[in-house]
Amino acid sequence: MSYFERHIFFCLNQREDGRPSCADCGSVKMQEYAKRRAKELGLSGVGKVRVNKSGCLDRCELGPIAVVYPEAVWYTYVDKHDIDEIVESHLRDGKVVERLLIDPK
Repeated sequence: MSYFERHIFFCLNQREDGRPSCADCGSVKMQEYAKRRAKELGLSGVGKVRVNKSGCLDRCELGPIAVVYPEAVWYTYVDKHDIDEIVESHLRDGKVVERLLIDPK
């Protein structure tokens, strides 16, 4: 058994060279929101879900980006509604949110 059932990593990368960055799309606030929602729903803790910050996941041009492991499901999102759907559907219920998927390659 894994220490956590699932991890979600939010890219918080801020590029300085003018290329797209997840941080430019509000990823810092959305990661903080996802962490709060997971706690509110009782999803956080050992054997449950961990909401993590990440450096560059090398997909910022599709961003903002989050990835859920162990399934290796890559998401993009726009607002709190999208984050709620990821947290409630995928992290809590184990159902992938098809409309927010990006190609894993």
